[in-house]
Amino acid sequence: MADSLLGRALKLLAQREHTRAELARKLAPHAEDPAEVERALDQCESHGWLSERRAVEQLVHARRSRFGARRIERDLLAKGVSGEAAAAAALKLRSGELGAAREVWRRKFRGRVPRTPAERARQARFLQGRGFDLGTIMKVLKGGDEQ
Repeated sequence: MADSLLGRALKLLAQREHTRAELARKLAPHAEDPAEVERALDQCESHGWLSERRAVEQLVHARRSRFGARRIERDLLAKGVSGEAAAAAALKLRSGELGAAREVWRRKFRGRVPRTPAERARQARFLQGRGFDLGTIMKVLKGGDEQ
């Protein structure tokens, strides 16, 4: 049974990077004993097939063009990434937060600065939902295309 768990783990890891917690959750229904899952995960880590760092990098890369640091950090934690790794990734993301927020705003609203309070609120809610903080949102909405 342990060999088939390792095979399942490799098949999942071939599709995309997974965190240890994600992989454990996906393998658990196929194991008779939870210790088998842990052994398969340990073996994957020892061979370098399972890496939290690569999983974090992949998720950040995939979501940066659409989401802010807060949202990405929350998604990392939901996938079982350690708090330290998620916080470190969010800290790196915050350095480019204004540029990322401007790009997301530009794509959605075509660079149109809000003319009414209702329009400003709608654009701000959109950016908040994408995980950008309020200070960054205000800079984007006040500046429009200004850098």
